Amino acid sequence: MTRVRVRGFKIFADRHGKPRCYHRKTGHKIDLEKCPIGSADFFTECAKITALAEAQSTMQPKAGTLGGLIKVYFETEHFVNRADATKRDYRKCADFLKPIRDTPVHSIDTPLMAGIHDKAADKLGWRRANMVRTFLSQVFKFCIPKGLISEDYARAVIPKPRPKDRPYANRPWSPSEMLVVLERAAPHVRVVIALIMNTGLDPSDALHLTRRQIDGDTIWGRRGKTGEQVAIPISETLRKALEVSLPHEAETILANSRGMPWTYNGFSTVWARFKKTLEAEGLVEIGLTLKGLRHTVATTLRETGRDERSIADLLGQKTPAMARHYSRSANLANKNQETMAILERENKRRSEIVKPLKKSVKPKNDKLTEGPKCLYITKL
Repeated sequence: MTRVRVRGFKIFADRHGKPRCYHRKTGHKIDLEKCPIGSADFFTECAKITALAEAQSTMQPKAGTLGGLIKVYFETEHFVNRADATKRDYRKCADFLKPIRDTPVHSIDTPLMAGIHDKAADKLGWRRANMVRTFLSQVFKFCIPKGLISEDYARAVIPKPRPKDRPYANRPWSPSEMLVVLERAAPHVRVVIALIMNTGLDPSDALHLTRRQIDGDTIWGRRGKTGEQVAIPISETLRKALEVSLPHEAETILANSRGMPWTYNGFSTVWARFKKTLEAEGLVEIGLTLKGLRHTVATTLRETGRDERSIADLLGQKTPAMARHYSRSANLANKNQETMAILERENKRRSEIVKPLKKSVKPKNDKLTEGPKCLYITKL
């Protein structure tokens, strides 16, 4: 069989052996059932996509416009060093803003940003609208020192609140859900779940862990999103899970069934299919997510009395505020019961001190006056 190559296109067979083709730069896919590889229709479709991509590349944003500011930000080290997921989200925000990218800088102000924010909320929802606001704020922040704009006009825009009827995002897993997932998962999936479950790592960070990041009994690395360094001891449970995982030659600790490093999208697809099966059988509740395992770790530690700074250090978070967010569903009944016992003991201790003092004090020529809620002694 003759192998066809077209410049700028990736032609391959998926895991089911079905041929696929897409344009590398734009991601545009070609329907190979309508346009079989090597046919005249196939080459015509490739030519159309290539011409469209070249036309789009010539439409560069103009200097002194919102599009120009966005282009400058995309060239900064700040953007280049962001996590891949963040960069994808920011580019989606830029795509949403394309219809108004020729807006002159001198026309940009807070009311305009508020209007964009409202429109994004109507079209994309509250979360994406807030992301557009954050993206614009980053663009302005890094363009101010370059003298391209005078102020961060997105900063004063009030973020959209989370709807009260919206379910808990990335909720913690229940013990029964953790057990059934580990029992039913295939070996190459089970070890991924076990790693996240026993470290609190972000799923994307866990999938990209390399063998070089294990030094003795510790996993060393940096959180992809924040850049914070993490040092996670390897527990006995995690060590056993790694020992029984399928052997492979990949540089990463985790690998798929073919022994190749996982991609985030690849594992997400496998996980979604597996989770759907468990939901259909009634073995897990709706809303089980991989990131929910990070919340599970934080919640468990919070319930056992660990402080927020310790939780933040383990999860690779810059501030304890995020640890508080991740552990917001912690059942603090036991911990609060201990706190209340301490309060009660202290109140009793103080009352024991006050009692003998009250007996020894015998006011003379004093008058008792009753206040709103207690008695006061005033000297005549």
